[in-house]
Amino acid sequence: MKFSFSGNQDIYLEIAERYKEYIRQGIIRNGEKLPSVRQAAGELSVNPNTVAKAYAKLEQDGYICSLPKKGVYVIWEGGEQNQRENADLTLIRAIRDRGIDKQTILSWIEEVYKGHD
Repeated sequence: MKFSFSGNQDIYLEIAERYKEYIRQGIIRNGEKLPSVRQAAGELSVNPNTVAKAYAKLEQDGYICSLPKKGVYVIWEGGEQNQRENADLTLIRAIRDRGIDKQTILSWIEEVYKGHD
């Protein structure tokens, strides 16, 4: 993906805004994995720290979710409630993908909710 930068604001903000646009327009879809920081930096010809800041902004704004050692995934579906639910589902999928069985996950949930029903 190539961007041309206007220079009117910080580059990381321009990158974040462009990704938001693509996500809102459906060009990048919910659940899709974004390029790694290094890969995106190479494609955009910017410093990896710039992309990392853009990704941090996107995560803060609820558009993406970063899963350690898994990557960065789009979690935006338009509404704030959907964003939270998608982030939670992405987390559960990541736990499952680590090889944790359903019964273990359910026992963890029971432990967390013990006394809070």
